[in-house]
Amino acid sequence: MKNGITLALLFFSIIVSAQQKSLFNGKDLDGWVVYGTEKWYAEDGLLVCESGPDKAYGYLATKDYYKNFILELEFKQEADGNSGVFIRSTVEGTKVSGWQVEVAPPGKSTGGVYESYGRGWLIKPDPEKDKALKEGKWNKMKIKVSGDTITSWLNGTQMITLTDEKIGAGEGAIALQIHDGGGIKVKWRNIRLEEIID
Repeated sequence: MKNGITLALLFFSIIVSAQQKSLFNGKDLDGWVVYGTEKWYAEDGLLVCESGPDKAYGYLATKDYYKNFILELEFKQEADGNSGVFIRSTVEGTKVSGWQVEVAPPGKSTGGVYESYGRGWLIKPDPEKDKALKEGKWNKMKIKVSGDTITSWLNGTQMITLTDEKIGAGEGAIALQIHDGGGIKVKWRNIRLEEIID
């Protein structure tokens, strides 16, 4: 009986692993496109972004577009951690069209949704939920995008859920952001995606 349960759990974990795919190979930026002059590089199995001399906005976007999915990743803010994860987005130069799930220092609405060059903040988490952010440590973010609805979690705490027709109509890539202003450094790892099939 015990062996049967163990085999069933192993089989289930294999199925889950097969459904998920890693967006970062731990070695280089294969599968991604850099926009702007800020620094994006692989180091010690991690994906690192940091401000360059221009201190401008920068983006690292997937070459592929993703519509409905569950994205899981971990981030660590080593310096001013003003960054973000864009969904269904396109980038021209350093101008992005799409929706950002915020990654920011304490008190700056990590997990909220911001529409760049559009309506601005669409939803911010309850300020009490900000205590889910672990400053200077690894944090796990989960983002579910399905149809018109986006939901974010930070370290197991549901931060927001939002239903919006404009988001539902969006098409584009997943992109990581580095904010302008300089002095920013964020590390990323375990960037995994599971597409939701209708």
